[in-house]
Amino acid sequence: MRVIVIGAGQVGTNIAASLASTHDVIVIDIDEDRTEQLAYELDVLTLTGDGTDIDVLREADIGEVDMVIASTDTDAVNLVACGTAKTAGDPFTIARVKSHRYLRAWEDAEDAYGVDFMACSDLRTAENIVQVIGLPAAVDVDPFAGGLVQMAEFEIPSDSPIANQVVSEADQFDSLTFAAIFREDHFELPQGNTHIQAGDSVVVIGSPESVQGFAPSVVPTQTPDRADELVVVGGSKIGYHTARLLEERNLQPKLIEQDTTRARELAEALPNTLVMEHDATDVEFLAHEHIDDADAVIAALDSDEKNLLLSLLAKRIGVDRIIAVVDTGEYVDLFEEIGIDVAINPRLVMAEEITRFTRESVAENITVLEEDLAEVLELELSENSPLVDRPIRELVGDLPDSTVIGAITRDHTFITPRGDTTLKPGDHVVVFVETEFADDITAMA
Repeated sequence: MRVIVIGAGQVGTNIAASLASTHDVIVIDIDEDRTEQLAYELDVLTLTGDGTDIDVLREADIGEVDMVIASTDTDAVNLVACGTAKTAGDPFTIARVKSHRYLRAWEDAEDAYGVDFMACSDLRTAENIVQVIGLPAAVDVDPFAGGLVQMAEFEIPSDSPIANQVVSEADQFDSLTFAAIFREDHFELPQGNTHIQAGDSVVVIGSPESVQGFAPSVVPTQTPDRADELVVVGGSKIGYHTARLLEERNLQPKLIEQDTTRARELAEALPNTLVMEHDATDVEFLAHEHIDDADAVIAALDSDEKNLLLSLLAKRIGVDRIIAVVDTGEYVDLFEEIGIDVAINPRLVMAEEITRFTRESVAENITVLEEDLAEVLELELSENSPLVDRPIRELVGDLPDSTVIGAITRDHTFITPRGDTTLKPGDHVVVFVETEFADDITAMA
């Protein structure tokens, strides 16, 4: 497939890097230094110019392009770029937007703006935050097979009850599979006698009930269920969407916003959220409102520096769990190194969302783990698949390296994979695989 990526920022770069090994990728950006750098770093073609300019798109041979991904930081540029691409060819167009109103307009009329698929970074980031909130210690959570299967990645703190246990001791659930353990810059496929160490990230795949049941064994806290346990700090669009999605789960969060006008708007839009107008970096205010009792504080202010300060103050007063929005990708490791539990970068979230969509022709669903080191894929098996009508124990030698079958659903029923489980046509199989071998496993579906 021939793909044009417009915008060579963090989102565009991550998308181009993910697609470069299997597709012909052309990256367009107005910054000549950036395009030269990308041409050197990645196996892609680059073109310096304005992605909304028809002449630039023609220079990129738009008539022969299968897909255009507009991923700049400006919504209007991305929409115009997609519309312009449609006038000169017939590519499938994907637009990244921050504003939810563009998404709503597009959902009402899916041919709007000349966009075939639209991804809203603010909304997707909020969805990511809410998924993580639901599981103690989880740093990534995603549903598969229509919600019958859940994947979660848990970071193991030093005081975790399962730190220093072997996998067979930690795995107390019949419908749960330990798919991988990430340790420093590599991962291993766990066996029953594999030791779990503090600092590891453990990936499990199973029924939602088993994953929810496993979570309290990682850290001794409960899933939030009281109105005063969740605090969103910052009435940004991400903060608003996070509170709104929590309301949809019948939770009643608190939201702290300093600006009077914005606080009033939020109070009117969020009937089940307690909106407080105040400076969230005021320690006396935090103590008076018992923020230290919160199960989780979400730092969603309008700058990384403010979110860092708020996160450190929340840790200082004893908040158990901090989730921070970090706009600058290079700062994510810094936030986590100083003790922030989860740092979520909207640009990386968006890059993963768009990359996931570009591959949905071969996979029902995809989650990218540890900056594209591995993936979890949902595959529907065809009648011609070499995997069907054979028990899993016979498939092990045929599967690509670093592959684990984590779960199976058949006729909307969850099946725990065992050595004697025989796969059937139409089965939805959720697998963990090293990214290098993802195309090999999808080819077998």
